[in-house]
Amino acid sequence: MKNNDFGIFTISLDFELYWGVRDKKSIETYKDNLDGVEAAIEQTLSLFEKYRIHATWATVGFLFAKGESNLKSYFPQRKPNYSDSTLDPYKYIESNRNLEPRYHFAGELVEKILSHEHQEIGSHTFSHYYCDAKGQSTEDFRHDMYSAMKIAQTRNISLNSFVFPRNQCQWDYLPVLRDLGITSYRGNDRSLFRSTAENRAQIPRTRLFRLLDAHINLSGHNTYPLDSIKQQKPYNVKSSRFLRPVSSSSLILSPLKKRRIIASLEHAAKQNEIFHLWWHPHNFGKNIKDNIEYLESVLFDFSQISDQYGMKSLNMSEIVHLADQKQLQQNET
Repeated sequence: MKNNDFGIFTISLDFELYWGVRDKKSIETYKDNLDGVEAAIEQTLSLFEKYRIHATWATVGFLFAKGESNLKSYFPQRKPNYSDSTLDPYKYIESNRNLEPRYHFAGELVEKILSHEHQEIGSHTFSHYYCDAKGQSTEDFRHDMYSAMKIAQTRNISLNSFVFPRNQCQWDYLPVLRDLGITSYRGNDRSLFRSTAENRAQIPRTRLFRLLDAHINLSGHNTYPLDSIKQQKPYNVKSSRFLRPVSSSSLILSPLKKRRIIASLEHAAKQNEIFHLWWHPHNFGKNIKDNIEYLESVLFDFSQISDQYGMKSLNMSEIVHLADQKQLQQNET
């Protein structure tokens, strides 16, 4: 298959609320970020509309529920038995009498996202499932994903795109996604060098590398041609860059981070390749004004690059559709 004749800018957001940080932070210590999620999403959607951005919102299935009793009716028949009990959301639910809705459920926000054109709701598993943790299996994962599919269907949502929580991408789990009709997932870029149970000693070095790579090009542009994703479904629409949030302490470094992103975006545009940017809405929940201004500066530069090179914004499902179209055209020639 020939390379695509235009570059592609894709964005995915890991929509989690408290479920994504529950094992690491208390609600009290992360309250500012969580309280700001709704405003951050609304302002992000406004920017997406302004700059005609197509995005995938990989959403934890728990967020679809109308409340705790509704959520429990979708619990999987088979649950993971994590060796580390702090990872278990079901134990957390049982030990908390009242799950505060604004931190645990987001049905209205999901509907708001869907009310905007070119926004796709994808899956981030049902329970923010940890595929790399001890005490769980591929069958546990399958049942978790059954529940994710079922609860999404209550809002007339068909899940086609997938993001592994904590980027814990496991090749053995891809057949499960394929069986369930998932057509794409976000694989890891070279700069992630993910920490696992086997290499905990390397965590400080890995974090330092990621931090440096966010400002200086150490791992490359991490862009790739459309035809490289087309092996078998689900297609690997891998990440290129994490959009790090702006804070008062890091504000001075923002131009460096942005320059790193834009250089890779322009490289993808010139080479007719894919650049995949991602983040969490709760990253923008604090310092919303600075983060939204930073995001707009990136999207404005994308619009300039798009005008100059013909680059297009597509969500993950649209990339799959384009890849399939290209394959069909090739088969017909």
